Amino acid sequence: MKKVLTVGIAGGSGSGKSTITDILRKRFSNSVAVINHDDYYKAHHNLSYEERSKTNYDSPDAFDTSLMVEHLHKLQNFEAVDCPVYDYMIHDRSDKTRRIEPAEVLLIDGILVLAEPELRECMDIKLFVDTDADIRILRRIKRDVQQRKRTLDSVINQYLTTVKPMHEAYVEPSKKFADIIIPEGGYNLIAMEIVEQRILSHLKK
Repeated sequence: MKKVLTVGIAGGSGSGKSTITDILRKRFSNSVAVINHDDYYKAHHNLSYEERSKTNYDSPDAFDTSLMVEHLHKLQNFEAVDCPVYDYMIHDRSDKTRRIEPAEVLLIDGILVLAEPELRECMDIKLFVDTDADIRILRRIKRDVQQRKRTLDSVINQYLTTVKPMHEAYVEPSKKFADIIIPEGGYNLIAMEIVEQRILSHLKK
């Protein structure tokens, strides 16, 4: 059976991970499956909305990584999985699931995917998207206010209390595990060409 090429894409919040993921998904269409670490946030149905909104979502403890690893192994064995779906509007896991069909290339997207040894062991290629902190916070503010209906004050408070310190403690140090560091994300055409050629080589085998 042909091996699944598994690519991890890490980087800070707002760095451009999703842009790279989308570029690769469009470039290789049905040959690519995508799994997002964010969907594996632990459920907090027992907490109030106010309590959930104050939870640290940028710590490794916030994720059900063991379930994600289990699903990764199934996808690498060409088995479909029903992954959980996280609802950013309510700060909680929803009651929905998303069917992920296996493919020859598997992309793992998330801020902490290189910080977790269990996840790194699943990867053939490890990418780190390296983007200036000013750009990342501006992108985060725009996304959270426009798409997730957060207030500006709440976004700034969350950034200062959890996002920034967790980035410095876990995300930035995980850069050392990357095979390729991509400055400017999807706008770095040379780096994207290298990654695309590696995937194309795998698909042609």
